[in-house]
Amino acid sequence: MIKKRSIVSCKAIFIYSILLLGIGTLYGQKEPQYTQYMYNIGSFNSAYVGTTETPEISLLYRAQWIDIPGAPRTIRAGLNLPLANEKNGLGFNIINDELGPATHTYIDAAYSFQVLLSENTKLSFGVNAGGSLLNMDFNKGSFEFENEPLLNSQSLSKFYPTVGAGTFMYSDDWYLGVSVPNFITDVAYNDEIKTVLEDKIQFNFIGGYVFNISDGFKFKPAFLINYLKGAPTNINVSSNFLISNVVTLGASYKLDTSISALAGIQISNSLFFGYSYDYNTNGLVNFNSGSHEAILKFYIGKKGSVRNSNNNSKSTKGQPKQIDTPRFF
Repeated sequence: MIKKRSIVSCKAIFIYSILLLGIGTLYGQKEPQYTQYMYNIGSFNSAYVGTTETPEISLLYRAQWIDIPGAPRTIRAGLNLPLANEKNGLGFNIINDELGPATHTYIDAAYSFQVLLSENTKLSFGVNAGGSLLNMDFNKGSFEFENEPLLNSQSLSKFYPTVGAGTFMYSDDWYLGVSVPNFITDVAYNDEIKTVLEDKIQFNFIGGYVFNISDGFKFKPAFLINYLKGAPTNINVSSNFLISNVVTLGASYKLDTSISALAGIQISNSLFFGYSYDYNTNGLVNFNSGSHEAILKFYIGKKGSVRNSNNNSKSTKGQPKQIDTPRFF
């Protein structure tokens, strides 16, 4: 979490104070935040990476709090790679997250292993390892505290390792998961970095259920909860409708923070595009024109028509069967 002594480029101290309030509510979590978390589970839960039907590549861009200089910008590239035995999976993530003078670059790899609980229910365990490069460039922005000793260094750079784990239990029409993206805390920071960033363990809880209303019409409520000791709990709830296995429309609510509109289209069997727009419901509403997020998902090796996720396929004996697509998760 960025403390008050950090720099956010703003037009006035008044706007700076409002921005800081927003960071404390929404960005108290040290992991990047997403509105379209239902398409991005592999970025924060390593157990998800082996549960997809085919390999997937995800590209995401998020521009938060438009019109506020120094507001968060996030770019993510991710790969989910289920292995041929349908029990193991690999994943890779590269995330660049900018906030004011701070730039975080995350790189990690994940491995997952699935076990069959019943014919239609699977439980996946995952671990991830990698690192994060933190850069602080104090040449960016205007300063609230001109004589701050930390600013004399002009810039700071620090690499620290990350090790995390997660579980993901799912069936054809529901899922539940919990994850800790990084167990390693303050030991990797030097005294200067500690004056800028506090690092604590973050827990992520996720779940969703797909209701098959009729042929070609599905409804899925979902949630994501981020818990970080000492920061407000970040609660996200969403509802999405899938129409004819092609168009997705929905809405999302982040408690005390924002409401969002979501839309997506299955452009082809191998390509999905999703977009979301956030409108603030807190004090930041007077200082920005919302947040935008776009995601592209490429399904590698996917052939034939888009299939219904409620299927009757059987699993190979002793191995979890993969869920057919399209999927909300």
